[in-house]
Amino acid sequence: MGIEGIGARVARKEDRRFITGAGRYVDDMVVPGMKHAAFVRSPHAHAEIKKIDVKKAKAMPGVIDVLVGRELKSDGIGNLICGWMVHSKDGTPMKMGAWSPLAVDRVRYVGDAVAIVVADTKGQARDAAEAVEVTYKELKAVTEAVDALKKGAPQLHPEAEGNLIYDWELGDAKATDEALSKAAHITRMHIVNNRLVPNAMEPRAALGHYDRAEDHYTCWTTSQNPHVARLVMSAFYNVAPENKLRVIAPDVGGGFGSKIFIYPEEIVCLWASKKTNVPVKWVADRTESFLTDAHGRDHVSEVQMAFDKDNRMIGLKVDTIANFGAYMSLFSSSVPTYLYATLLSGQYNIPAIHANVRAVYTNTAPVDAYRGAGRPEATYLLERTVETAARELGVSPAELRRKNFITSFPHQTPVIMCYDAGDYAASLEAAMKAADYAGFEKRRAAAAKKGKLRGIGMSNYIEACGIAPSAAVGSLGAGVGLWESAEVRVNAVGTVEILTGSHSHGQGHETTFAQLVSDRFGLPIEQVSVVHGDTDKVQMGMGTYGSRSGAVGMSAIVKALDKVEKKAKKIAAHLMEADEGDIVIENGVAKVAGTDKNVPWFQVALAAYTAHNLPGGMEPGLKEGAFYDPSNFTFPAGCYICEVEIDPETGVTEIVQFVAADDFGNIINPMIVEGQVHGGIAQGVGQALLEGASYDGTSGQLVTASYMDYAMPRADDLPSFQVSHQITPCPGNPLGIKGCGEAGAIGSPPAVINAITDAIGTNDLTMPATPQKVWAAIRAAKKH
Repeated sequence: MGIEGIGARVARKEDRRFITGAGRYVDDMVVPGMKHAAFVRSPHAHAEIKKIDVKKAKAMPGVIDVLVGRELKSDGIGNLICGWMVHSKDGTPMKMGAWSPLAVDRVRYVGDAVAIVVADTKGQARDAAEAVEVTYKELKAVTEAVDALKKGAPQLHPEAEGNLIYDWELGDAKATDEALSKAAHITRMHIVNNRLVPNAMEPRAALGHYDRAEDHYTCWTTSQNPHVARLVMSAFYNVAPENKLRVIAPDVGGGFGSKIFIYPEEIVCLWASKKTNVPVKWVADRTESFLTDAHGRDHVSEVQMAFDKDNRMIGLKVDTIANFGAYMSLFSSSVPTYLYATLLSGQYNIPAIHANVRAVYTNTAPVDAYRGAGRPEATYLLERTVETAARELGVSPAELRRKNFITSFPHQTPVIMCYDAGDYAASLEAAMKAADYAGFEKRRAAAAKKGKLRGIGMSNYIEACGIAPSAAVGSLGAGVGLWESAEVRVNAVGTVEILTGSHSHGQGHETTFAQLVSDRFGLPIEQVSVVHGDTDKVQMGMGTYGSRSGAVGMSAIVKALDKVEKKAKKIAAHLMEADEGDIVIENGVAKVAGTDKNVPWFQVALAAYTAHNLPGGMEPGLKEGAFYDPSNFTFPAGCYICEVEIDPETGVTEIVQFVAADDFGNIINPMIVEGQVHGGIAQGVGQALLEGASYDGTSGQLVTASYMDYAMPRADDLPSFQVSHQITPCPGNPLGIKGCGEAGAIGSPPAVINAITDAIGTNDLTMPATPQKVWAAIRAAKKH
């Protein structure tokens, strides 16, 4: 391994351009003749559209055109779709309501787009958008999923009677009920997972350009998977033929899942460009992002966890209602089903599990994957319940977990997943040692003398990453395969280009992917460039989400590197008149093992392209591609311990210590992994203490539509994290890596809430645990 190879703590080389303001984002893109767009959005959560009058707006200065939904539909533009089919337990398919990119007859949430204005400047477009006169007939709205299922609730889509999208189940109901019937103890919980608004630093944006001369479309977009965007916009939305559509996702300022999906704006900007014969750019403001970006979480669950007389888990029964908002988004159906219920075994050997999930429409923004996507919901439910069970049983939360850990692998859970490798006790021990878990009671007593309440909470999470294999997810309803592609191009002077279908929006791919090449050939990472995010440069790819860039994306690169190395060794052996099996490549040199005969790497590359002296029958060039379809998911896991101190007079919670012990398998760059964990924990702490999207139950207005009302975590809300890694290599991919991007957001919320409830002595607390909620819970507990 070179100093920049696998395992090295290499600073991210892409950061130079980011911290010096040299990044290139969609809003930086300028096309000759470009105009600006603003959307007319519904101020009502639920209403019929009676009339749209655009005459006044069209006459305003700088306005190119104002376009509405009926024009879009007459041009054959299709409805947005959900790309993962889920069937109810009675065998009927999910009920997908129609979602037009511009609403035609009805709006179903505040922010639903009804028209687009194209003008010379952004200001002119916005002014004209305000002048569009829309006549609505307001209808009753419903914002809570539980209420949407009640008799007489407002009906959102004719396709979904009673607002029910599907009623789905997983596991063995009979065996689970039998376990409950013979249990020595049952812990029952009502669990609410609060709705979140993703807040990437860069708002969503789109620039659509129709080139009439070439009959070709280009879309610049803030996307985590531009190839899927091109596929869907061509195959399903009828925006453009795939061979005439280029999608480019340049630098993207954060995604966290919210930029996986295809939104109305990309579709409409491309369509509007053709209609107006000008390039059309739209950039969201922050309130538009709050209103229209896909939200996350929003589950309400009832849980029963059964134990035998020896405190071993024997059954788990879960009933969940998932709020999907006004429409089904691209992957929304999979989040509370195959990304959630399949992880309900957690790290525990639970012989019987049954989950029932009902997905529901409401008059709120659509809900889809957000960092963790189903895994945080499963972990929060499970780890809050285990911690509560330990308190009810009067045993140590650590010991109850240890007693029920899975200890032999592979392990087939009752809910589809087969865990391939892990050592959960090792992470538990590491976290407890780092947190001085044994000394906590002394710290609690010391805090009490100061008038403070001190608590400690634990969370043992597991997640399924590298979502695949394609055949498996296809059988479960996924509309695409979940492989990844890569191409490794060695240029004539020996520099290397990696073309990948993965997409980087903060993960550090330009560094870690280059480290693979450095490790393989001993080249400086400066001689390696990474190309991604452009469908004209990379043939096909599945993008980045679900912590798949390492386990799947890098594995494709490894396969391509294998092919390059094999050919390079043949060339080097031929040049040195040696046996191919004796050639080793290291430190930028191909050499004959055990001798001083060698050829510099650049000469091997040059020989491949001059082609003057190649082995007989060999094609010139040194470029290879590969596709990688994983054999299984990967299963990162870990133990998080949070310690808090609370002022009982104000309810203010201070996190005084946070320990993370993670198992991500083999690690390419520890520095980047630690950064991913820190960021994930920050988001998880945000959910636990601060963040929560709230709608007015009568009007359906989003009352947390700006940073004035939606609290994001800041530096002084967070402690210094203690992070460590326990490594059990993943046996299912060539690098032995598992993925790290979502772990922090998955494991941290239950650890924080477990710590707070330990401190205040009551479980009656929901996220976000704001000072007001904590103060009220303390007062309520005293009354009992």
